[in-house]
Order: sequence, then structure tokens, then C-alpha cells
Amino acid sequence: MYSQLFVRVAVATAFLSAVADRLGFWGAPGTANASWGNWANFVTYSNQLNFFAPASMASLLAIAATVLEVVLAILLLIGYRTRLAALLSGGLLIIFALTMTISFGIKVTLNYSVWVGASACFLLSTFRSFAFSLDAYLALLRKK
Repeated sequence: MYSQLFVRVAVATAFLSAVADRLGFWGAPGTANASWGNWANFVTYSNQLNFFAPASMASLLAIAATVLEVVLAILLLIGYRTRLAALLSGGLLIIFALTMTISFGIKVTLNYSVWVGASACFLLSTFRSFAFSLDAYLALLRKK
């Protein structure tokens, strides 16, 4: 029961931490806690990952990744449509892992535990019920 809650919170906070970093909340570029430190550095990194995409799509891909991470994090935290959110999160992490592997090599994905995160999401999607979730609350209301 608590394991699914732990996975939901862990994946959601990882997504939100990455978004916070690209918005500068973890510190300026080059400081100890920042990987990117600002949006411009994140877009540059995103362009390196997505070298195969046209330059005109650079900002769009960075925005799409950010929006997906925020939306999926919120869905996982509140536990709404949890199975779908877990599957989509796992899929997003697989996309990240594959593009990171192609662009920078497998070691980077291991450093950031991207495969582990994706696996956790896919495992989470196999649960039938989710304690401490909006899904559970809505199911309870439907039974009344």
C-alpha cells in the first residue's frame, strides 16, 4: 500500500525538481545544486538531446517536456488517473533515456537512474488501487 505512494511521490518530485532546476530555483548555472540553472541552458541541453529535430522545434520540445513533467507530477501526487499517469511517465522517461543514450551514451542514463524511474512507473501502473489518492476517493464516492 505504501510502496505505490512512495513511487508516486518519488517520480513526481524528480520531475518537479528537474523543472525547478531549469527555472533557476536550485541555483544559478554552475552552482552545486544546478544542472542547468536557467531556461536557456536547458534549451541548449534539449537541443543536444534532440539533435535529429529541426532547429525550429527546439523550444517547442523543451516546452513540451516541461509541461508533461509538471502535469504528470501533479497527477501522480494527487493520485488522479494514476495508472495512466504512471504509464505516460514511464513512456516519457523511456523517451528521455533513449535520446540521452543516443546523444551522450548509456552512462548518463545510469547516472540519472532514468531506466530505474521508467521501470518504477511501469510497475506502478500494474497496481489495481492507489491508497491516499484522488482515484481512491472518487471510487469511494461512486460506491455510495
